[in-house]
Amino acid sequence: MALTPRLELRQGHALVMTPQLQQSIKLLQLNNFELMAFVEQELEQNPFLEHDEGGAEADSETPDDAPAPVADGDPVASDRALKISEDMPNGRDLADLDVREEDLWRGEEGTSGPTLAGASYGGAVGGGDTRFGSGDSSEGSAIEQTPSLPGTLRDHLISQLGMEVASPGDRLIGSHLIELIDDAGYITADLHPVSEKLGCDVSRVERTLAQLQRFDPPGVFARNLAECLALQLKDRDRFDPAMAALVDNLDLLAQGEMSRLMKLCGIDAEDLTDMVAEIKSLNPKPGLAFDTELVQPIVPDVFIRPTSDGGWSVELNTDTLPQVMVNSSYYTELSSASPKGQEKQFISSCFQTANWLVRSLDQRARTILKVATELVRQQEPFFSRGVQHLRPLTLRTIAEAIDMHESTVSRVSNNKYVSTPRGTYEIKFFFSASLGSTTGGESHAAEAVRHRIKALIDAEAQNNILSDDRIAGILSQAGIDIARRTVAKYREAMHIPSSVRRRREKERLAIG
Repeated sequence: MALTPRLELRQGHALVMTPQLQQSIKLLQLNNFELMAFVEQELEQNPFLEHDEGGAEADSETPDDAPAPVADGDPVASDRALKISEDMPNGRDLADLDVREEDLWRGEEGTSGPTLAGASYGGAVGGGDTRFGSGDSSEGSAIEQTPSLPGTLRDHLISQLGMEVASPGDRLIGSHLIELIDDAGYITADLHPVSEKLGCDVSRVERTLAQLQRFDPPGVFARNLAECLALQLKDRDRFDPAMAALVDNLDLLAQGEMSRLMKLCGIDAEDLTDMVAEIKSLNPKPGLAFDTELVQPIVPDVFIRPTSDGGWSVELNTDTLPQVMVNSSYYTELSSASPKGQEKQFISSCFQTANWLVRSLDQRARTILKVATELVRQQEPFFSRGVQHLRPLTLRTIAEAIDMHESTVSRVSNNKYVSTPRGTYEIKFFFSASLGSTTGGESHAAEAVRHRIKALIDAEAQNNILSDDRIAGILSQAGIDIARRTVAKYREAMHIPSSVRRRREKERLAIG
């Protein structure tokens, strides 16, 4: 068969990810803090994006696709009435990859005046009108409310190096050792490469290391946990032979082998209790007092509150949502100047990007609200009666109920939090695997089973420690089909020790 060139037409389907669509998917995955940082960056780059200063509602237009205020729906078949909005738009989310870009631009350039992102957003369920945007746009915050950053661990050690180490050669070795410590203050690297690099004996590096181990904070430059604790005890002048024996046998302490420890240390139970208490007072990671990142508190994206008529209200946390608008008047003013070439392209591109961002923010808020609303409907027993009544739930169940793609629900469930009367939870907490029922009834959520296992262990008596087999038997009698290895897996995931270690710990507490 001869090979000859030829032209051939083929028809097929292909997924094209436009930059705007990629941005919309990215926005859906961000939490509120990350979203605010992204919007602030866009505000600096785009001349048509502006902060809403609180007075934009009077001279701004509500987007055509903004939903009307929601109304209460019918109660679900449950012991409590659940009011759910049924007026949410049925259009698919931008992240479902089936939104036509031209639909999002339709009618934008013909508008006049600023367009507010999410103005008069009707996103509450049983809670009336919810505004989508930040409630406070005042300039800055008080200086005294800004947390101070501690100095870095390396800077703290270098400042001591110049005062405590006199020899220039030892200072050079010390500076290299300082670069080798980790965030916890440990130095786990081999010292031979340091000696080879600097052309000195390993013994000199070790002598310098011994000098550095006297630096503040006590315990820094240790090579393992035992040495870290020993350095802190030496700093307190409490490193006697008995304490040294205890530090050398930390594995026995972790296993609760108190009788063997008393023999090795040559002490009685009372002295051992005091020594263990002193060990617990030490800092196993002294370096973490420095180089610490400021931990942002968990701020919920959605509030779920009970209503006076026995239902639930689902509302967006508008205080942490960025409130931006598109200044169409400025675009009209610049366009009337008849720009040409790159100027015209830049103006058009910025205006389209601003409109897309506003609509993406609005769509993101509606998507989160729809997912949260359906979660309340599906998990209503949890909200009314507690975690033991959590139902098995999958992403597909929610996706089919709200007519969205499963991947969209997955993006919403990650790194988003809801505030409920029972605490603040990540959305993905409500998606739990199922365990079968021994009676053939309704299956049980894995999270609810973990809660029951923890409750059984917390309630066990000193003379009646429950093994994994016994816990599995108790749960089977309660109608939960679970194996012993599954009980062990759930127990270990909750960092609960085995029955043997729990028995030893209770015996130790009884002796103390």
